[in-house]
Amino acid sequence: MNISRYFIRKSVEAIQAEAAGHELKRTLTALNLISLGIGCIIGAGIFVLTGSAAANHAGPAIILSFVLVGIACALVALCYAELASVLPVSGSAYTYAYATLGESVAWAMGWLLILEYGLASATVAVGWSGYLNNILLSLGVMLPPELVAPTGENVTISSTFHALYQAHGYSFDADNFLLNAAGQHVMGLLNLPAFLGIAAVTALLVIGISESAKVNNFIVLVKVSVVLLFIGVGAFYVNPANWHPFIPEMVPSPTNTDPDATKYGLHGILAGAGAIFFAYIGFESVSTAAQEAKNPKRDIPIGILGSLAVCTVLYMLVAAVLTGIVPYKELGVAEPIALAVDRMNLPWLSYLIKIGAIMGLSSVMLVLVYGQTRVFYMMGKDGLLPHFFCSMHKKFQTPWLNTIFVGFCVGIAAATTPIRVLGDLVSMGTLCAFVIVCFSVLYLRYKEPNLTRPYHCPLVPWIPIIGILMCCYLMYGLGTHVFIQLKWYFLGGVLVYLGYGQFHSKLKNAR
Repeated sequence: MNISRYFIRKSVEAIQAEAAGHELKRTLTALNLISLGIGCIIGAGIFVLTGSAAANHAGPAIILSFVLVGIACALVALCYAELASVLPVSGSAYTYAYATLGESVAWAMGWLLILEYGLASATVAVGWSGYLNNILLSLGVMLPPELVAPTGENVTISSTFHALYQAHGYSFDADNFLLNAAGQHVMGLLNLPAFLGIAAVTALLVIGISESAKVNNFIVLVKVSVVLLFIGVGAFYVNPANWHPFIPEMVPSPTNTDPDATKYGLHGILAGAGAIFFAYIGFESVSTAAQEAKNPKRDIPIGILGSLAVCTVLYMLVAAVLTGIVPYKELGVAEPIALAVDRMNLPWLSYLIKIGAIMGLSSVMLVLVYGQTRVFYMMGKDGLLPHFFCSMHKKFQTPWLNTIFVGFCVGIAAATTPIRVLGDLVSMGTLCAFVIVCFSVLYLRYKEPNLTRPYHCPLVPWIPIIGILMCCYLMYGLGTHVFIQLKWYFLGGVLVYLGYGQFHSKLKNAR
C-alpha cells in the first residue's frame, strides 16, 4: 500500500499561477486593515458566549481568559499572514494545507473548517434567537417556551419576564427554571426561531443576495457602537460586590470526567479561554488581505495585532461591566448582554442594544453559512466531495444544492443543541485547525525556503511553535468530554474520505 498517495500536494507554483490571473490593487492601509479586523472579530462571541463562559467556567476572571486567548490568536495570526502572502487564493487554510502537507491533511483541515463555520453559524443562530425572543417578551409577545429552547433542556427565563409567564399559568423553581401548571419542568422541543433564522439566511444565499461595502460598513459601525454604548452606560450600574470573589473557588466534582470540574479556580480561567475562543474567530480575514495591502510587510502585522489589541480591550471591558451588573452565576443564557441591560431598567437603551445585536448577529449568520458553502464548493471542485456541492443554479448562479444542504444541517444543529456545547465544539475544531496552520508555516519554511514571501512571520520557528503549544493548552482546557464528542465527527470525516474522496480526487486522477 502506497501511503504517500494520501499526502499528494498541490504545487505552490500552480496555486500562485491561479492567483496571478486575478490581480488585485494594493489600496489597503494599516488603518483599513485594523478596521477590517475589528469588524470581523466583534460578533457572536461577545454577544452570546461571554455570559456562558463566566457562568460555567471562570466567573469574573473571564477577563483574564480574554487576555490569554488574545495572545494565542496573535501568534496564530502572524502565521496566517505569511501563508496568505504566499498563497493568496480561495479556500483559506484548506488550500494552505493542500499545498504544504498534502491531501489527507487538507481534507482534515477542510473538515475542521466545515465544523468551524457550520457550528459557529448554529451558535450565532441560538444567540440571535435569544435576543429576538427577549425583544418579543419586552413587547408582551410570548412564544411557546418549548419552542425557544434546545431539545430536552430545561427552560430558564430571565426574572425580568416572570410576571408575563406567571400570567400564562407558569411558575418557577429555585433555579429559575420554568414549571407548568402541574409543577413539572418545561423541556425544550426545538429552538424554532433559530431554525427559521438560518432558513431565511439560506434562502438569501440561494438567490444570491450580496451585501455591498456600504451595508457591511454600516453593520460594523452598529456592532461597535452597541459595544461602546453598553460599556459607557453600563459602567454606572456596576456593583463591585459582584466581582468578589474575582476567581471563585473550584466547584467540587463527583468524577474526574465531569465537565463541571472545570468550573472556577485557576483551571476555570483556562476552560473559559477555550470556551470564548469563538469570540476571536474572524481575525484571519486580515491575513487574507495581504495582496491588497499597500505595504504587506508592515501593514499586515499592524492590522492583525492592532485589531486583536483593540478587540481584546473591548472584550475585557464588556466582561467587567457584564459581571459587575449581573452576578456571574446568572449569566448562563443565550443573550447575556440583553439580560444585563434589562437589569439597568433603561427601556430606550434596552431596545437599542438588542436591535443592534440582532442586526450584527444576522450579518454574522449570513457570512458564516456562506463560508461553509464555499468550503464545500472548493472540496467539490477538487473531487473530494460529490459534484452536487459545486453544482450551480442556472438562474441565480449560486451553488444552490450545497447551500440548501448546509442550511438544513446548520438549522437542525441550532434548533436542537445547547449553546455551550456548540461553542465548545467550535472552539475545539478551530484550535485544531490553527495548529495545522502554524505547522504549515514551519513545514513550508523547511521544504521551500526560497519562496517569495511578501510577509515573513517573525521569529520562526519560535512563533509557530509557541502558537501550537498555546492552542494545545487551550484545547486541554476545554476538557476531554469535548474531545470525545469531536472524535465521532472526525471518524465520520475519515469514512467519507476513504469511501469517496480518495477515489474521486482530481489531483490523484491527474497523476
